[in-house]
Amino acid sequence: MTNLTCSVLLGGLACAILDGAAATITFLNMGVCFTRLWQGVASGLLGRASFQHGVASAALGLFFHVLIAMVAALVFNLAIQYLPSLVQHYLLCGALYGVLVFLFMNFVVIPLSAMPRGPFDIRSAITQVIIHIFCVGLPISVAASRFPGK
Repeated sequence: MTNLTCSVLLGGLACAILDGAAATITFLNMGVCFTRLWQGVASGLLGRASFQHGVASAALGLFFHVLIAMVAALVFNLAIQYLPSLVQHYLLCGALYGVLVFLFMNFVVIPLSAMPRGPFDIRSAITQVIIHIFCVGLPISVAASRFPGK
């Protein structure tokens, strides 16, 4: 297995687990059950119908979550091929990458999806940026720093 493969798999899996746990805890604290949370992710493809498909659409949401985490890890690791300084300064670059992933998801992916949108909440946005720094960007960049190269 190449270093690139190890880095993408380890970073993507760590990102999926940490970000998924953070989302689950955050939404459980808001009174949203586990199944409904992940149905919400699947609603990006299925729209409001996602909430009528029970555990199947929740599983689809979890699958999408892991897929997105793996793609985010792949993008960072491919960027390292062109910008090796990303791995030299992996903590700063990982934190910035978490913010970039948050912005990309919220201003590109979600608006293009079928996901129903709620009102903007600044506290929630700040919480999500912090989660993306520590649970998305940093795990991906740390994994990339541990398995550098092609």
